[in-house]
Amino acid sequence: MKKTKIVALVPMRHHSERVKHKNYRSFNGRPLFYWILKTLSKCLSIDSIYINTDSPVIKEKAPKISRRIHVIDRPENLRGDTVPMNDILLYDVQHVQADYYLQTHSTNPLLKSGTVERAIRLFLKSPRHDSLFAVTRFQTRLWDQDAKAMNHNPKRLERTQDLPPVYEENSNLYMFTKENLEKYKNRIGRKPLMFEVNKYEALDIDEEVDFQAAEVLMKARRKRL
Repeated sequence: MKKTKIVALVPMRHHSERVKHKNYRSFNGRPLFYWILKTLSKCLSIDSIYINTDSPVIKEKAPKISRRIHVIDRPENLRGDTVPMNDILLYDVQHVQADYYLQTHSTNPLLKSGTVERAIRLFLKSPRHDSLFAVTRFQTRLWDQDAKAMNHNPKRLERTQDLPPVYEENSNLYMFTKENLEKYKNRIGRKPLMFEVNKYEALDIDEEVDFQAAEVLMKARRKRL
């Protein structure tokens, strides 16, 4: 039986706006990108890992982590701050063939290989879904910009654990096919499967405070090992 080919895509820019040199800044003694690449390298379901980047630092150092890691040079027209991620992925799938693609970010250093493998297994066992994206569950009282209750009745004041959960797309990981990405111009298809990741692993480094918090959590994890 032909093995399902799964390729991981990890886009990384050299430049970053809110956290300077974020993707290759030292994080617990290693460049930030090291942690997610090491996590993906431990996943036996993943055949190879491709980094789309314009960074000379990442191009030089990342492939040394594993022989399964390769680089896609990001062309000039895809280097702008406002270039949609889906455009970068569309470029990648033209250069790397796979049955399924799994995309994540260097800014998810706490994501575990076991969690990635669990997402892959769940998606492959769910043929009615055309894509997967990771979410974080919230059971808390939410309000819109007009101070209107979104998921609760202020007159009843229900316990938060009894509220219907809502989910945040946390950017931890996505799974999709080339066909659906090209058809919808989006990594999330029309019948997506939401995959829940706990808040600890789901922390995404977007601002300086996130970087510091993630580094503290990583140090605590490593002490427990």
